[in-house]
Amino acid sequence: MDKVTKSEQEWQAELDEETYRVTRLKGTERPYTGKYLDHNEQGQYVCVCCGSQLFNSTQKFDSHCGWPSFDQSIEGSVEYHKDLTLGMVRVEITCAKCDAHLGHIFEDGPTETGNRYCVNSVSLTFDDGSK
Repeated sequence: MDKVTKSEQEWQAELDEETYRVTRLKGTERPYTGKYLDHNEQGQYVCVCCGSQLFNSTQKFDSHCGWPSFDQSIEGSVEYHKDLTLGMVRVEITCAKCDAHLGHIFEDGPTETGNRYCVNSVSLTFDDGSK
């Protein structure tokens, strides 16, 4: 997979302020505000920055945590990084193609994977396959 590399100025020109803050500066959207929290259509969730396919709708579940949650990602689509910010030890997830911050993964999911990919809606777009 070829990496997408752009300057910070290019990202700022392409993304709105909130999307830039979350995806490029590792921010977090407010809980229970994201457009994909209660979204249940069939299709794929893709990276808002580069269009890379990240999650299938069949992987989504309601975790009641305030952000869209998935029990696994599409193989090879996500990278994992130790995150020591905010006085916690967490695992950050980023888009493997463009390094966009997506959210974090936790090992408290209710499905057989045991994973909960906690993802910011603003880092995603949705493709229902109709295009």
